[in-house]
Amino acid sequence: MCGFAGLMRNQHGADSSEADLRSMVDVIRHRGPDDEGYYSDETVMLGFRRLSIIDIEQGHQPLSDADGRYWIVFNGEIYNYIELRERLQARGHHFQTSSDTEVILALFKEKKEKAVHDLRGMFAFVIYDRQTQTLFGARDPFGIKPFYYLETGEFFYVASEAKSLLASVQEAALNQEALQDYLTYQYVPEPMSMVSNIRKLQPGHYFWKKTGQPLVVHEYWKPIFTPVKRAQDQLAHDIRKLLQDSVAVHMRSDVPVGAFLSGGIDSTCIAALAKEINPHLKTFTVGFDQPGFSEVDVAAQTAEALEIEHHTYVISPEEVVQELPKIIWHMDDPVADPAAIPLYFVAREASKQVKVVLSGEGADELFGGYGIYREPLSLRYISTLPAAIRRILKHIALSLPDQIKGKNYILRGCTPLEERYIGNAKLFEEAEKRELLKRYRPEYAYSRLTNPLYQQVTGHDPVTQMQYIDLHTWLRGDILAKADRMSMAHSLELRVPFLDKRVFEVAAKLHTELKVTRQTTKHLLREAMKGIVPEHILHRPKLGFPVPLRHWLKDELFEWAWSLIKESETDYLLNKEYVLKQLETHREGRFDQSVQQRWVSHKGTGDLSRYLWAVLVFMIWHQVFIEKKYGFTAEDTRTDANIRHLVGHVG
Repeated sequence: MCGFAGLMRNQHGADSSEADLRSMVDVIRHRGPDDEGYYSDETVMLGFRRLSIIDIEQGHQPLSDADGRYWIVFNGEIYNYIELRERLQARGHHFQTSSDTEVILALFKEKKEKAVHDLRGMFAFVIYDRQTQTLFGARDPFGIKPFYYLETGEFFYVASEAKSLLASVQEAALNQEALQDYLTYQYVPEPMSMVSNIRKLQPGHYFWKKTGQPLVVHEYWKPIFTPVKRAQDQLAHDIRKLLQDSVAVHMRSDVPVGAFLSGGIDSTCIAALAKEINPHLKTFTVGFDQPGFSEVDVAAQTAEALEIEHHTYVISPEEVVQELPKIIWHMDDPVADPAAIPLYFVAREASKQVKVVLSGEGADELFGGYGIYREPLSLRYISTLPAAIRRILKHIALSLPDQIKGKNYILRGCTPLEERYIGNAKLFEEAEKRELLKRYRPEYAYSRLTNPLYQQVTGHDPVTQMQYIDLHTWLRGDILAKADRMSMAHSLELRVPFLDKRVFEVAAKLHTELKVTRQTTKHLLREAMKGIVPEHILHRPKLGFPVPLRHWLKDELFEWAWSLIKESETDYLLNKEYVLKQLETHREGRFDQSVQQRWVSHKGTGDLSRYLWAVLVFMIWHQVFIEKKYGFTAEDTRTDANIRHLVGHVG
């Protein structure tokens, strides 16, 4: 696990110094505090920060082949590198190190872009061919590792984090299109970023780039669901065996490996399987001192049942405000998912004792774990009615008062899936964004992103369609983005055994009735884990790391939020008076019926916390990256005076 930055000259004679490259690399020191390295010639400059995990002594980067033609910088882990090396050696390849990086390089020399199909793991890498003066870059199939790029007239830049690219541009210009999407999705959908011109290489893609020629990007992998009729027992057996194998290869490391542990089946499954391999496994969890918002006790019970050494930490609202600007700085783009907060703190605690952790991301998308995936089952009695009848029912329901029981059920049942589901989280509707934004653009309606995805899975059932949407949006834009940045903020490598191509292959074969039922989610995964996962977890509903935002924004964090909104220099973008009014409405726990376009009016609740949080997170992002209020560097800046000022409003 590491970080890289580099550039290719788009024009011969374009001026760039090693100092410029070092500034790009220094800002991501947190990704690799153990070592650094540089390579440059008249065409390319590459820089690297290393977190030493495998072949600690010899895994220095940038790494070249024996004759110096090819140079690579690589962020991630290739879990089948031992098997790949043996095959390559049998074909005559010789290796100078024991690193997985050199295996990628040897494989590329033999197979060029087709090498990506042999890699089992998480990766983002760039390979430079000195002879042809060509760059090749690739990102793993699920998007576990980040890959940013920026092209100007003079240079083509690449980096593990956007902040490296920002170090090479004069001024960050806000992407208005990305802002509108963020307010709906609570993250910036790929390939955009919140900064104009900075792009993300999408998962399952690679590129070729030659000086002075256009960037050429290709897709090499995409998730395809192929349900087959097979015995449930056999599929459950396959799931168990493949997960055991995936966890085993994900534990390959020359440094200690731990695991995150919440109160759900995903992390418990991974921890239980890891404990079979390492009896001395350590696990970590965090919670909040608020009833109903902590899984500390459940995780402790699980650890005791599994006989695992377990560590817990309770987070205070004061700590959240103190660390929030740094959290958002690490995220690069704003992500309004409050789960980033506990993830940041649990990574901090784990990093004090281990260098690698296993985590349960991806299980919900592969095996049908989100509660919303059960919605098609509950709506089928109305959604299967003739279209004409549904139109009449919807018209009637729209005229009913919000308080009428069943109104929302009728509306959702009469609304096509592609209109009501755009991913696991959905915040602002278009009408609500018109009220909030001063520069609303109707051509940026969120449906332009999901409609093409629905067209790719028209023949599948609704649950599989929802999974497909989440794999292309929510998983890569939210789940994996915060997992990478919050762990790397503390120089901790996070590995996700569920997101393995072999595990996906069996998950893709499951029919919907093996994923969700009226009683549960992840049905077959739970069956497969019987005897491995403790009984008190096996059928426990999903909770994760919940955050008491609703309570905080009414009490401890109300003054802080009010002050942040007033001080924010986002008047040119947002209707701040409207935001303040909604903050007051939330504190009073009521709906302001005088507001024509009311936030969450369709949900019939006065809880505006998630909507407010999205605005607050964006305002802090704006302070960090546009206003440059904090001046964060790779060094620890938690004592920054501006942060102390914000903490003063908590209480």
